[in-house]
Amino acid sequence: MAKLRVHNYGCSLDGYAAGPNQSLETPLGEGGEALHEWVFETAAGRAMFGGEGRGGSEGAENDIFKRGFENVGSWILGRNMFTASRGDWPDDGWQGWWGDEPPYHCDTYVLTHYKRDPIEMKGGTTFFFVTDGIESALEQAFASAKGQDVRVGGGASTVQQYLNAGLIDEMHITVAPVMLGAGERLFENVGALEGYDLEYTPFEKAAHYRFVRSTR
Repeated sequence: MAKLRVHNYGCSLDGYAAGPNQSLETPLGEGGEALHEWVFETAAGRAMFGGEGRGGSEGAENDIFKRGFENVGSWILGRNMFTASRGDWPDDGWQGWWGDEPPYHCDTYVLTHYKRDPIEMKGGTTFFFVTDGIESALEQAFASAKGQDVRVGGGASTVQQYLNAGLIDEMHITVAPVMLGAGERLFENVGALEGYDLEYTPFEKAAHYRFVRSTR
């Protein structure tokens, strides 16, 4: 059965999934890149971020990172994961953080309050802008995924909404040994995570927590 999944989602020791003052220059907020240092140490992560030929680990964390892209047929993103702008869409030609060929390679649904025509990108990604809520985005994403899973890419508010609606089947959170002090808290206004089995694996750059919906 197809699942709704979260993967490789970084968080600080004090609970922030992004630093303050997100902008075009600091897409993860101030200090936010420190949450993902473990990714930059893996071969797959370096390849994704333009570091081909620069080595990187082929070990367990590399496998964990790659697993987040396996059997994913569509994505759901909050608006902040697409742009730093707010309000009505500006006429600035912006088409996302990733340039001409985003890493999604499938239909990707962006939650927003403002209508916008779809944007077709290289590599198979098409951004669709959903204005009628998380359930509508999920319905469209599952239809597009054709039996594969749907991955929620963030941001924090989007993850919270799907958690509070009881819709996330699997969630992989990495906790980096850093304190951001401000930003967007991942578990803000989220109650106890009941109904999940928890796996915990520590590594040098991050501790990995995997929540899987319990079948018991």
